[in-house]
Amino acid sequence: MAWVLKMDEVIESGLVHDFDASLSGIGQELGAGAYSMSDVLALPIFKQEDSSLPLDGETKHPPFQYVMCAATSPAVKLHDETLTYLNQGQSYEIRMLDNRKMGDMPEISGKLVKSIIRVVFHDRRLQYTEHQQLEGWKWNRPGDRLLDLDIPMSVGIIDTRTNPSQLNAVEFLWDPAKRTSAFIQVHCISTEFTPRKHGGEKGVPFRIQVDTFKQNESGEYTDHLHSASCQIKVFKPKGADRKQKTDREKMEKRTAHEKEKYQPSYDTTILTECSPWPDTPTAFVSNSPSPAPTFTSSQQSACSIPDSNSSSPNHQGDGASQASSEQIQPSATTQEAQQWLVKNRFSSYTRLFSNFSGADLLKLSKEDLVQICGAADGIRLYNSLKSRSVRPRLTIYVCREQPSSPALPGQLRAAGNGESGGGTPFVYHAIYLEEMVASEVARKLASVFNIPFNKITQVYRQGPTGIHILVSDQMVQNFQDESCFLFSTVKAENNDGIHIILK
Repeated sequence: MAWVLKMDEVIESGLVHDFDASLSGIGQELGAGAYSMSDVLALPIFKQEDSSLPLDGETKHPPFQYVMCAATSPAVKLHDETLTYLNQGQSYEIRMLDNRKMGDMPEISGKLVKSIIRVVFHDRRLQYTEHQQLEGWKWNRPGDRLLDLDIPMSVGIIDTRTNPSQLNAVEFLWDPAKRTSAFIQVHCISTEFTPRKHGGEKGVPFRIQVDTFKQNESGEYTDHLHSASCQIKVFKPKGADRKQKTDREKMEKRTAHEKEKYQPSYDTTILTECSPWPDTPTAFVSNSPSPAPTFTSSQQSACSIPDSNSSSPNHQGDGASQASSEQIQPSATTQEAQQWLVKNRFSSYTRLFSNFSGADLLKLSKEDLVQICGAADGIRLYNSLKSRSVRPRLTIYVCREQPSSPALPGQLRAAGNGESGGGTPFVYHAIYLEEMVASEVARKLASVFNIPFNKITQVYRQGPTGIHILVSDQMVQNFQDESCFLFSTVKAENNDGIHIILK
């Protein structure tokens, strides 16, 4: 019996030893040296697809996939979005791939779909000023487009269209069942939209976005199917190749541990799924999504012209109450703020500020408004919110002489001190001139003193020995600022008009 127990112990120890050896072999085969979790996570399937998985455990399966034949940068952190460098004006292929499973979306089988390719700003702050940025680019590059299709090199695309007013978008039809490749050319470079030209690496990033639609019941391509985009930077010709080489050399100098924090460079760029470009009524085409206030708005802001019937830039004088009523109040609701924007010629920004109350608008700084609305409209909106008036070119003070008490020489001298000869103060009105012309003087006098402007035939100034000198534009230009005048009215001899005499 003792011998049997001893044999059992020997057998058990041998089995344990063999099992340990087998485990040891497995450890050697599957050690960290053979497999790195960082390398696994860096694979395109993990990096370039949406990380959000359905709750039921099934992998999200997009109907289409778009692959741009351009290498990604190796100097991108592991969990950041890929970045691809492109050369200005060079043709790059975007492969339009049908990624549907058997039986998916049978309604588009044998039918065409429409895709719209856009180049847009990546930075959210620049998206608010895209319209102004592109208008400036268009002014400096007349006749050029930001994005073009290289039609001779493209394969399988049908009915290509570009809109002269939408320089950043192209659209075409294609059959998912056939091989389709669209070759695009980006003509803007990243440094064209930076305040100072530092070079390609300091330029702003763009996005290439593809939106695909199917036909609705009316035959229009308005039903959204799929959208995807990628981040790019555009350099002058051959600049992208130099930048790619520089990034690769920098990565080669890093240690193995540091390299694990970066994703490798891939030969192609897979566009990742994203939200469709927002829809607006003034889009590129009737079914083309487009955000506000980006490329879609073609409205031009009106020039700020002072009201000719006002006595000051802020409608002061008799119209002071009007200026105060036009100032937005902190207590204004969102609806009142929208009405204020329209009334002050900022209707193109009503959608952007749709959720802003009066207090929200007043809290915006000058820098915020310039970033959102561009330099011209941003400064104008800031001045309107703060009720900043334009400084007049000339200010004069005028008092109407009463017919019942003709002014004596002593009274005229006293008028300069603001008092009449009997100690009664004269009441003067301030007249603010934005234009140094005689007609502006007559118009402002008519507005302040309720004189019919069409009845004023001439404006004279009383000179030495009581002579009447015609007030010309040159005389107005030689008025001293803050001069004081008494004036009277005299009926014209030949008609029912009146003359104004400044004293």
